[in-house]
Amino acid sequence: MTARPDPDRTARRPRPRVVRRHRLVRRGSRTLALLVVGTAAVTATILVWPTYAPMTMLMVPLLLGSLLLGPRQLPWFVVFVMVMLMLSITRQDPVTPRIVLAITILYLLCFIVLTTSFRRSRLGVAGVQGESMLVDLRDRILSQGGMPPLPENWLAEGALRSAGGTPFAGDFVVAVRPPGSGRLEVVVVDVSGKGEQAGTRALLLSGAFGGLLGALAPVDFLPAANEYLLRQGWEEGFATAAHLSLDLETGAFEIRTAGHPPAAHLDAGSGRWSVHESEGPVLGLIEDAEFGAVSGEMRRGDALMLYTDGLVETPRRDIGLGIDRMLGQADQLLRGVFVGGADRLVDALGSRNDDRALVLVHRR
Repeated sequence: MTARPDPDRTARRPRPRVVRRHRLVRRGSRTLALLVVGTAAVTATILVWPTYAPMTMLMVPLLLGSLLLGPRQLPWFVVFVMVMLMLSITRQDPVTPRIVLAITILYLLCFIVLTTSFRRSRLGVAGVQGESMLVDLRDRILSQGGMPPLPENWLAEGALRSAGGTPFAGDFVVAVRPPGSGRLEVVVVDVSGKGEQAGTRALLLSGAFGGLLGALAPVDFLPAANEYLLRQGWEEGFATAAHLSLDLETGAFEIRTAGHPPAAHLDAGSGRWSVHESEGPVLGLIEDAEFGAVSGEMRRGDALMLYTDGLVETPRRDIGLGIDRMLGQADQLLRGVFVGGADRLVDALGSRNDDRALVLVHRR
């Protein structure tokens, strides 16, 4: 006979989310209590030995509080530090212009931390927690750009560089192998803007596009991505994209682009690069947009490149000339050695002030 769970016991069992919240509250309360005790001890030291203990010692707990306390606790702690600073002033004798300037700077720092706490309240987490969340999001977008395991006769690499060397970029790559399909699906996306300005939109779109790419048929991906962007209602909510759907058994491929530079194809037989022009509007601007496909086949030794305009376009150079230069560099840098080729090309091409992304696929 199967035992049934006790409904009263189940109802009394705390939910995991509630337990985590209570733990965070207790941890924050302990941190606040330790900081208050530490600040009081520092203030007592200043009051007892004003000649040897400077008032700037109070900046140590203030800095720790700005890093460790949440947005609800930090304002009250800053006020407490300011009160302790007022007590410390009473022991400063004589009050010289240098002391007055130091007091002014200390109160200015308190005001800056207080203002920061109000801005941080929009996020709802402490400074260290907020930074760890951003790092985690950054790592997730980079991990989605990694290529899935492929058969031994295939090589696929991706490379990404952001404007100014920041960890967040408006360009990103998503690659998946849908289960049971025997295909490789890759999309290279260039979000409007560059660097950190476009990084937040890229973080959101990379997750959404990753889900769409593995769940939809190749012909449906760009229309669905276009509809998703239209629903966001962003003022700068457009993006360009290039989508590759590759059959890993036959080498047959389809390429669709949305306002994106054309893919480049190396024919191993002739040793020449060519471009595959396909038609499609920029994502997020036109409803019910249609995206034409260019078909082809990758034979042994062939290669394909998908890339963003940061590699081929500059204010002083037309995109057509940029593509010619990229193909010339590919002839030199990929001759006989495709492993590591994506990184070599990205480092050799484009502007350091623009985001750059490239995917290289080679059939061995």
